[in-house]
This record gives sequence, structure tokens and C-alpha cells, in this order.
Amino acid sequence: MEKTSWLLVVILVVVLLGGAEGRKSRILDESSSYELEYKAISCRAHSASIKDFGGVGDGKTLNTKAFQEAVNQLSQYASDGGSQLIVPAGQWLTGSFNLTSHFTLFLQKDAVLLASQEINEWAVIDPLPSYGHGRDAAGGRYISLLFGTNLTDVIITGENGTIDGQGALWWQKFHSKKLKYTRPYLIELMHSDNIQISNLTLVNSPSWNIHPVYSSNIIIQGITILAPVKSPNTDGINPDSCTNIRLEDNYIVSGDDCVAVKSGWDEYGIKYGMPTSQLIIRRLTCISPYSAAIALGSEMSGGIQDVRAEDITAINTESGVRIKTAVGRGGFVKDVYVKGMTLHTMKWVFWMTGNYGSHADTHWDPNALPEIKRINYRDVVAENVSMAARLEGISGDPFTGICMSNVTISMAKKAKKYPWTCTDIEGITSGVQPTPCQLLPDQGPEKSEMCNFPTESLPIDNIEMQRCSYILNY
Repeated sequence: MEKTSWLLVVILVVVLLGGAEGRKSRILDESSSYELEYKAISCRAHSASIKDFGGVGDGKTLNTKAFQEAVNQLSQYASDGGSQLIVPAGQWLTGSFNLTSHFTLFLQKDAVLLASQEINEWAVIDPLPSYGHGRDAAGGRYISLLFGTNLTDVIITGENGTIDGQGALWWQKFHSKKLKYTRPYLIELMHSDNIQISNLTLVNSPSWNIHPVYSSNIIIQGITILAPVKSPNTDGINPDSCTNIRLEDNYIVSGDDCVAVKSGWDEYGIKYGMPTSQLIIRRLTCISPYSAAIALGSEMSGGIQDVRAEDITAINTESGVRIKTAVGRGGFVKDVYVKGMTLHTMKWVFWMTGNYGSHADTHWDPNALPEIKRINYRDVVAENVSMAARLEGISGDPFTGICMSNVTISMAKKAKKYPWTCTDIEGITSGVQPTPCQLLPDQGPEKSEMCNFPTESLPIDNIEMQRCSYILNY
């Protein structure tokens, strides 16, 4: 590797801390030394700048080879304290590149990764085995902008640097049905462990923004995601067949679900059989007029279990927490706990759909019925709502164990005449206004503390963050 012009000395200060990720920086003296501090699951012993590999941040020069060479060369330090690639202020045009283990990609303030709009910069890879098909087309899928598989200890963070997917080209191709393969995502990590994605702004993704899949021990925090509210399938964060995940302090404006929890599609997801479980969602703010703040499904054929969502704010959003499934999905959604939702201008507060459809192909099993049970909501305040709930189970396969307590919903002036629609469900309520449907009988005000939220912690809450401090000479 060329002699680095950025970092001659690395100072690592490791302080075991809990809590959310943070960062700060300051100029030390007139010699242009730069101290960088941030919190992460791991600090790094080696560091370099993308400039050391010939990168040019002018918004015109293509830097795909520079990024991949940087990652490849820095990978030699995986067993020697790990490495960090600094992306300084500038506009860094690039196609897709692969990440490596024991590695941090750090976007400084005013650094922008610009996704190339040259289609040949995007390799085509196989469909996910739990899906069997691409989502936009039956064949393969374009690789994500930042991609990795079979990795451990990967951090993508910064001083609120930006990743710009320049998605308008892809949205046009989608609407005109000119896509041969499924659109790329901004970030996808597969079969990986110990992941942190934090303190970044993601804008204009071609499709989904952040997609951890078949992975574990994941922290995604302090992320801002922005997309036009009519952009197609620009989901915010989609944990997919993952275990032990913590999403917190994220702000998302999206053309689709702000958070969509998934685990495979129809017979392919059933066969793969890898659920999403032990998921924490805290302090999420969502704006999505045509979708949900949190969606469970519709691709849930591997199962979803033990989801804990609290302190959720949604504004001008179609629904709060939505369960999406259908005959043929199989799988399960169970042990879901939601506490503390504040909702403003909603179409529905609660929405469960048992007839979502949208199958991978014609080979789905009509006998594969989903199991939906033990779904708990408490401490919900909503205003300017068109309809309190639309709860539609499946005939012969009702959704059971629904619990709602301490819920106050203020209806809009032009609200639907009947605020609740309920079919093929079973459950109970306490302290819910307006009065729920008969399939959710009121247990009386003395039961307002029911629908308990779990008190025991999940393993992801026990991962301690470290304070990393680097002095950069440039």
C-alpha cells in the first residue's frame, strides 16, 4: 500500500460503555492534525484514506476500483487489530464494492458516496435462497452498493456522512417494466455476525435501504433515511432471517415500510427455515403515507418471533404496526410486543392482513397456513385517524392472542363510520377507545396494565460500545 498521507499515528482509547453510538471531531493545531472520536463495537489498529488509493471526490471520477483496492489491502490487518477506511468530505462516485471482516468504513462530515448510474457497474448475483426469485423480476438481482457475505465485525459509520443511491433512474425502469433483474439495495450484509451501521444519512435508494440477511448481532442506530414518499419499494431497514438485532434512534421518510421484518417467501422461505427473532426497535420516527411504520411480513415464511418495539412515532403514515401474510406463506408471527406508540394522521392504527397475496411463483402450497398469535399492544395515543383497526385473519386459521390496553384513538373529522373491522381474530382489550369490535372483548379498566412488555433483556442489549479515538495527520 502507498505511504499514507492521512494517518501516521493511531491512538486507540478503549472505554467500555453502553448506550447509543456517538462521534465528535476537532482540529488539534495548525499542523492539521484531526482528532476523531466515535463509539463502536470495535476500534481499529490501522487506518487509511480512500485518497491513498487514488480516490477522487469530485462527483465525476469513478472510484469503484479505488474502494475495492482499499478494502482488499486493508483486509490484511484483520488479524492485527482490524482496519478503517476514511472517506473525507467530497462526492465519491462509485459502483458496488465488497466489504471485509474486522473493518470500519467511516464517512466524515460532508462525505457523500454517490452510487453510479452505469448499469454495468452493478454485478448480477443469484436470488436469495429463501426467496427463490427476485422481487422485481424472476431472475437474479443487482448486487448492493455496499455488500458483504460471511463476514464478522463490520462497521459502517461516520459523522453523518451520506450515501446517495441516485435512485430515480432505477425507479423509472421499475415503473416502465424495463428491469431484467431486481434493483440493488444500498447496504446488504449476508451470513455475517457483529454488524454496526450508524450515524449516516441514506437518500434515494434504488429499492430497500438496509438489508441484513441470514445474520446475527446487529446494531443499526442514528440513521436518517430519506426517499420520496411515492418512490417504489424504498423500505428503510429490513432485517431478514436475522437474530439478535437492535434498531434505535432512526428517522425514516420512505415510499414503503419504514421497518419491514422478513424471513423468506412462500415455499422457499419455508424450506430455508430461518426465522427473524430477538428484535428490538426503539425510538423510531417514521413518515410513510402509503405504508407502515413497522411491517411484519409479508415475506415471513421462515417465521418471526420475539419482536419488541417501544417509543415509536409515526406521522402521516398509513398504519402503525402491520402484519402482512397470506395462505401459502406458512411460517409464524408470534410474541410481538409494542409499547408507547405516538401516531399523528394515520389511515389505520392497527392493521393485520391475511390475504396479502404476492406469491413468488405458482408453486406455493395452499395448505401452508401462517400462525399469528400473541400480538400485544399497550400505551398507544393516536390522533386524526381515519380508522382505528382493520384486522383480517384467515378463515379456518384465525389470528389469536391479540391484546390491546391503554389505547386512545382520536378519529379524524372525515373518519370511517365504523372505526373497527374484525374478521377471523381472537383477543382481549382494556382501556381502548373507541370501543373495539366484539371479537376483542373489554376486560375492564382494572386490566389496563395487561399486554405486558417483557422485562428481561435480550443479548443484543448486552453488547458494549467502545470509545474509539484516532489522531489523523493530513
